[in-house]
Amino acid sequence: MNDPMPTSDPENTAYTNLELSKKPVPIVAIGGSAGGQQAMSELLSFLPADTGLAYVYIQHLSPDYDSKLDFILSAKTPMPVQEAGHLMPVEPNRLYVIPPDKTMEVVDGVLVLSPRKPKPAPHLPIDDFFMSLAERQKDGAIGIVLSGMASDGTLGLKAIKVAGGITIAQDETAVFQGMPQSAIIEGVVDMVLPPSDIAAELLRLSSHADILQLTSESSEALQDDSDKEDLKKILAFVKSAAGVDFNHYKKTTIRRRIIRRMLLYKLETLADYVIYLKKNPMEAGILFNDLLINVTGFFRDPATMEHVKKQILPRIVGGNLLVKQSGSG
Repeated sequence: MNDPMPTSDPENTAYTNLELSKKPVPIVAIGGSAGGQQAMSELLSFLPADTGLAYVYIQHLSPDYDSKLDFILSAKTPMPVQEAGHLMPVEPNRLYVIPPDKTMEVVDGVLVLSPRKPKPAPHLPIDDFFMSLAERQKDGAIGIVLSGMASDGTLGLKAIKVAGGITIAQDETAVFQGMPQSAIIEGVVDMVLPPSDIAAELLRLSSHADILQLTSESSEALQDDSDKEDLKKILAFVKSAAGVDFNHYKKTTIRRRIIRRMLLYKLETLADYVIYLKKNPMEAGILFNDLLINVTGFFRDPATMEHVKKQILPRIVGGNLLVKQSGSG
């Protein structure tokens, strides 16, 4: 007698889909807090529904309050809007909203939800999602910070910028300037725009082939050597401006950062960027900063901080006490 067919497990099926998903849909991650809903509504009112991109909106929500945010935002756009579900595959031309009391990541085109960490652990859902997007989507990552208090989103935008993606912050139209200004002051924002212009920029980026090339840091694509002379010229500009020679730096990373700059200026080739550098001497210094920017997760690593708290700090404090006691004796 044959064994009965196993019953279908939706969660296992979703995991299978996660593993088989090779070409995830390009995702635009948008974070907001106080005043963010107003800004997001305005952005959606100017955004076409057929960009081919998927949008994920992460807003600070009270853990026990049904905000009906998906219902509210659905009135502002013809795109389908839905609350994100665990292991939900991401589809183009849709808007996904984080549920209350959850943190969220994206893994191979699938949304992965986790319970909110208990206090005193900081709740930084925007940073968490932005960083997961940067890790997977690399050059194709687009991160936007709208109105809100405090600084959630700054570290996440930094990760996206390091990966070669595009970062945008709301301008002075933000009702609460904390979150946008934190990212701007940190130097991790490429464009500072009102919601209507953010929508126009997303439309432009959606039609740009380079932004849709979702790459992996671990799989180095073969580079076309036809433009290596232009690359040398670009690095010469950087060396002249900053005194640092990047000729032995990782070429994949260099190209990623240069392409990111080209996208911002609507330039098509490295030769075009060389011309831009000649006309705009300050750009070489900006590219230099982009090449050196780095992300640290030290203060967000629970194991590291627990070790510091239990092992390092007691030794430092104990050492200071011994010094004081010996000095007073």
